[in-house]
Amino acid sequence: MRRLFLCAIPLALFSSYAAAVKVEVLQTKLDHPWSLAFLPDNRGMLITLKGGQLRLWQPDKGLSDPLTGVPKVWANGQGGLLDVALAPDFEHSRRVWLSFAEADSEGKAGTAVGYGRLSDDLKHLQAFQIVFRQQPKLSTGNHFGGRMVFDGHGYLFIGLGENNQRATAQDLDKLQGKVVRLTNEGKTPPDNPFVNQAGARTEIWSYGIRNPQGMAMNPWSDALWLNEHGPRGGDEINIPARGKNYGWPIATWGINYSGLKIPEAKGQIVAGTEQPIFYWEKSPAVSGMAFYNSDTFPQWRQKLFIGALKDKEVIVLSVKGNRVTEEGRLLQERGQRIRDVRVGPDGYLYVLTDESDGELLKVSP
Repeated sequence: MRRLFLCAIPLALFSSYAAAVKVEVLQTKLDHPWSLAFLPDNRGMLITLKGGQLRLWQPDKGLSDPLTGVPKVWANGQGGLLDVALAPDFEHSRRVWLSFAEADSEGKAGTAVGYGRLSDDLKHLQAFQIVFRQQPKLSTGNHFGGRMVFDGHGYLFIGLGENNQRATAQDLDKLQGKVVRLTNEGKTPPDNPFVNQAGARTEIWSYGIRNPQGMAMNPWSDALWLNEHGPRGGDEINIPARGKNYGWPIATWGINYSGLKIPEAKGQIVAGTEQPIFYWEKSPAVSGMAFYNSDTFPQWRQKLFIGALKDKEVIVLSVKGNRVTEEGRLLQERGQRIRDVRVGPDGYLYVLTDESDGELLKVSP
């Protein structure tokens, strides 16, 4: 069980960060953007809009028309078109991966993942195929997760919410509240932890997750990191390891929105479950996250940037091994919900704001 690290931050430190940041608005009029992925050779970035559009933004051309070939999505509540990621062999395969909410004939939804080939003219996703579906479908509009990360070995990790069905996060026969691990073809790797366990879904890598909203590979440890929404309080950062149980809903640092305890909760620290490496007593509603490992701005090295939807800012954390401390917050004066945070190939920080008139921001010290 890992040790917890939680600290209070002086307000003066927040203001010093805010005064030291430069913001360039690259694009406006984005209808609730959710994620972005950088194309190689400075050819721009792909941006998902929750309503179902995939758009291309290029420095010299601005925003494209919606790309064709994108799958139909279930755009209700928190559902819609979610994450976008390029395959590790993109320059050869031109595969673009998407995660999205998909409904069944009864109106219940779950997270689905697939890929298509980006056409040479950057206008179409060709031959899109779905290779993964969250089963069973239980969501009526909540807790899809959907973040996707490739590790350095060609495996794909997907963070899945528990569809607001708390107990399912502990059920190994369901894909709610899990991190799953797939091959780059969408298959189950033979060394996944539950491959030989009767009644368990073979895709599962780790479990006991509530609603993951940010995932990234730590460039200094090569480990997957994840942040997730708590209920009322208890937003967390976890390092989801092979076969481990991260506690939800039997272990949580949050309470119910009503102010009462979570019905299934047995405490904040429960034997057999992993503790977060960091948590917030008051939920900022964490979102996209990015480690800073560029030489462009040395003062940002060893930092972790996490968006905040409710608090409407970017949280800056210092990373030393698996120890995390909050140092300050950026962009709070803009008053915009932050949905995604990425470090570009140029070392600048790129931010998407979750608004009906959402923006793409380029941020530097």
